[in-house]
Amino acid sequence: MSKNQKVLLRLLISLMLLTAGIIVRAMTQGVYEYIALGLFIAAWLAAGYDVLFNALRGILRGQLLDENFLMAVATAGALALGEYPEAVAVMLLYQLGEVFQRHAVGKSRRSVAALMDICPDTANLVVDGVINEVSPDEVEVGSEIVVRPGERVPLDGVVISGASALDTSALTGESLPRDVAVGDAVVSGCINISGLLHIKTTKTAGESTVTKILELVETASEKKAPAENFITKFARVYTPAVVGLAVLLCLIPTLIFGDFPSWLRRSLMLLMVSCPCALVISVPLGFFGGIGAASRKGVLIKGSNYMEVLSKADVVAFDKTGTVTHGSFAVTGLLPEPGADEDALLQIAASAESGSTHPIAAGIVAEALSRGLELLPVDSQSETAGHGVECVIDGVRVLVGGERLAQSEGIAAKSGANTVYVIKDGALLGRIALADAVKEEAKDALAELKKAGVRKTVMLTGDNESAAQTVADAIGADGYLASLLPQDKVAAVEKLINESDGSVVFVGDGINDAPVLARADAGIAMGGLGSDAAIEAADAVIMNDGLFGVVDAIRISRKTGRIVRQNIAFSIAVKFAVMLAAILIPNMSMLAAIFADVGVMILAVLNSVRTLRM
Repeated sequence: MSKNQKVLLRLLISLMLLTAGIIVRAMTQGVYEYIALGLFIAAWLAAGYDVLFNALRGILRGQLLDENFLMAVATAGALALGEYPEAVAVMLLYQLGEVFQRHAVGKSRRSVAALMDICPDTANLVVDGVINEVSPDEVEVGSEIVVRPGERVPLDGVVISGASALDTSALTGESLPRDVAVGDAVVSGCINISGLLHIKTTKTAGESTVTKILELVETASEKKAPAENFITKFARVYTPAVVGLAVLLCLIPTLIFGDFPSWLRRSLMLLMVSCPCALVISVPLGFFGGIGAASRKGVLIKGSNYMEVLSKADVVAFDKTGTVTHGSFAVTGLLPEPGADEDALLQIAASAESGSTHPIAAGIVAEALSRGLELLPVDSQSETAGHGVECVIDGVRVLVGGERLAQSEGIAAKSGANTVYVIKDGALLGRIALADAVKEEAKDALAELKKAGVRKTVMLTGDNESAAQTVADAIGADGYLASLLPQDKVAAVEKLINESDGSVVFVGDGINDAPVLARADAGIAMGGLGSDAAIEAADAVIMNDGLFGVVDAIRISRKTGRIVRQNIAFSIAVKFAVMLAAILIPNMSMLAAIFADVGVMILAVLNSVRTLRM
């Protein structure tokens, strides 16, 4: 039996005892009054013995002023004043509110727990042709593992044998299976649906995708939003102040006007109303529910503080390659200079780019290998972000990069989208043209961002003007900046922040995006294709690399923010109104105090539960 089921059973028993007490008290007087009193006290204890125990434990530990103390004092005082049904009703409704709260948290936690259950305990390691079941922590990079149908992929790697379909829904929120074959990359946490896969691992267990996700989920609840911090500080000051006011309300008017029972009743009602549980419970629950709702859509938000920033998104800036485009370049043209041939141009370029992780480099290497060209030995290879690669091949200095690199070598660059210049021994050997297709959903996603309240969308890229303009026009961006180095992107985002009335969000995927992801008010990384550095620097991660994940993150954050603000405003307004009425109106019904305390808490919790349905 779950905790909620046990509490509900107790509440049912308490309600039965309360009903019996009311019936007995109404039937007759005399000894039956004591029986009714016994039934009321039994109902009170059945509903709230744990509250009373926690209040006593708090007193012994010197932690007086919490919701348990306030509920215990207020309901015990109501019993002392003969308000038996009211005292029991307060405890019943308070516990019912706790049940709602636990149910809501449990539902949201299960959404996040679906991500926590994606790490398999074992891996099938192949050693000398024999399959051994070992812990994923024992598998080294470059090892061969086998994943059978129905099993989860334990480590990131590349398929070296077999073909299958993978269920990636736990990671990406995408229900459509993903087909993989030899040469395709696979990430840990996915479920192998059909065929037997042999995978060569590319990361250790500690660096795998599934481990990164678990780390993000585990730390998300530790990062509180300003609203949560406000409520924590508010409760620390508010609760002692109200307790002090209740004591003064009982003592000072009694000394002046007399009528101690009346003023004691008012002070007890004040304590009952003052309990801040509606705020303390509903605000964190709202943010936690929002994080859970986002996780079901394949968006991991690292904390409620980032969710609050995303809720105020005014400008969204995008990287180009791998973010609004697929990031997989294909060679569309080889333009060797006179005296050179296409194969020589491609072979030297691919050899120089072989150590780079840039998508353009991967496209050049893939084209060379598809033509059966052998990569040449490379010495002294180095890469400069935004420029290109420099190395030595057969004792000759070779440079491969974009327009900026060509100009730095005194070579007249011909403007063109995604053009790579190959320079050998200070002379231009030729140019290679590549193309990167825009993601199909990019234009619609940017349009949806505008509908969600984003004022401006901007694309920031290191590519040349021609390529940038082509893509910006295709996706419907409000503006773009081209030929940016990583530090230029940071400066551009800082300018946007200074000009914006709200938050500036940056969306990127490459290692060169890490500085600007960290500098933006909120950074969103593409988790599937994104580099580890970008994912580490970002405040939210989209696991399926889809741009609609950005829309989901902002819409969910906005709705969560609205719900949290509604709870704060409603709770404070009702409580202060009823507290004032309790002070000014003699013999005011305790039903008003009950509503202002547990009624408001239940309504606030139910309002927060709406975040679970986003």
